[in-house]
Amino acid sequence: MGAVITKTREQRLARHRRVRKKVAGTAARPRLAVFRSSTHIYAQLINDAEGRTMASASSVEGEVRGQRTGKKKKEVAEIVGGLLAERAKGAGVSQVVFDRGGFKYHGRVQALADAARKGGLVF
Repeated sequence: MGAVITKTREQRLARHRRVRKKVAGTAARPRLAVFRSSTHIYAQLINDAEGRTMASASSVEGEVRGQRTGKKKKEVAEIVGGLLAERAKGAGVSQVVFDRGGFKYHGRVQALADAARKGGLVF
């Protein structure tokens, strides 16, 4: 079973590298990078020109931890997306480039993106 997991991870990373060839964040339009583990989801706004993270949100931080009890992973991803959009506004960001990290645009990744759009981010 370990070989299957390794192959799946390698395929995802290959997809991510392929996308990253074309997608880069700037100060005006940072990259919204998403990482999804089996239990948590993480999102960052990255300015690749400076190599700087402008804002971030994840399901492991205290602000979200209290809200996630009894909720499904998809609902938690929506909370994280909304929180990231709120923090992006605070950082003066309204437009982003979406980087799904090699994951399918489906389920939790889609829920996070939709919540970020609802929060006012344009991509």
